[in-house]
Amino acid sequence: MPHISKEKAEFKIVDAFNGLEIVDADYQEQTFSKHVHEGYTIGVIDKGAQRFERSGSTHIADENSIIFVNADDVHTGESATQDGWRYRAMYPHPSHFESMTNDLYDGQFNAPYFNHAVVKDPQLSAQLRLLFAQIDSNASKLLIETILYSIMMHMTLRHSSMKNTPSDISGSKQRLLLVKEYLDAYPEEDVSLITLAAMAGLSQFHFIRQFKKVFYIAPHSYQIQMRLKKAKTLLMLGVKPVQVAADCGFHDQSHFNRHFKKAMGTSPSKFQKQAVLYKML
Repeated sequence: MPHISKEKAEFKIVDAFNGLEIVDADYQEQTFSKHVHEGYTIGVIDKGAQRFERSGSTHIADENSIIFVNADDVHTGESATQDGWRYRAMYPHPSHFESMTNDLYDGQFNAPYFNHAVVKDPQLSAQLRLLFAQIDSNASKLLIETILYSIMMHMTLRHSSMKNTPSDISGSKQRLLLVKEYLDAYPEEDVSLITLAAMAGLSQFHFIRQFKKVFYIAPHSYQIQMRLKKAKTLLMLGVKPVQVAADCGFHDQSHFNRHFKKAMGTSPSKFQKQAVLYKML
């Protein structure tokens, strides 16, 4: 019998706390290359198991496990079983935690940092599944936000530390951060390696090695991720994928499609249809 792929990834933008992205995915052969999200990735495995790398270490999340990927953590993803894996996940932005951490820490906001990539927490798994069920049933905004607030409180108190930016960043790392900020701000630019290395005050060879050592990803790969981040924003605004590809610095539509699917598990056009349709509901 011919092999039939059951790959699925359905994205929604939920009207809660100024917009929350969620996904319902079922993968068998999907492989995610190194990528980053501007928000956290918090998901529960419904079946199978996922293998993924997070900031240099490899982890396996099996059924009922919860996955934590911090905002801007470099990570990958693939099946750890022959039958693939199914999961539901949400992508809260650090700003989504602001009101809750203000309440917890007397007005001092620090984004939570989840030290463990995989945890077993039956209560939190149940809360996440309740959240997704209420979203699927089009529950009220108040109910969804109440459940989400409870989940974020639970996660922060039980599974996080407060990660502060160190004040004594070395000069070399500070220059690398300037390069990273440049790529964040101008992802579509066809910038040369010589330019970025000069910005960091390093030779080209040492710049590539140091950038990858500090950020767990090569400069070119990081540029691709920032282009995809910009692309998602434009797609959700309704810009046509072919125009998005050009505006974000991709060589052509196929180049854009290939990178988008490797990072998001779905095509740009399908992602756009799902995101825009849900915003209209």
